[in-house]
Amino acid sequence: MDHERVPRMTCMALLIDPPMWPAHGTTWSHLVSDTSIAELRRFATELGLPSRSFDIDHYDVPEARYDEVVAAGASRVSAHELTRRLIASGLRVRARDR
Repeated sequence: MDHERVPRMTCMALLIDPPMWPAHGTTWSHLVSDTSIAELRRFATELGLPSRSFDIDHYDVPEARYDEVVAAGASRVSAHELTRRLIASGLRVRARDR
């Protein structure tokens, strides 16, 4: 990976949990912002994450892209911490409300 081409975003709190969610032959992480969905979408766009990986309040990130997302500025947190901070931000959309 060419780290010179990876965008660095430091003006927001981007969080990513460990790749642990199995689907489609790989494991996935969740990428969130505890600031705004708009900032999350801008960050994901700069990284070239496909829009189909956006799921209302987070992006699904395949394990193969985890290190790239962290290198671009996302903070590693546990799944519990990611959920706690997303709820605290008011941006969490509960499964039953999807």
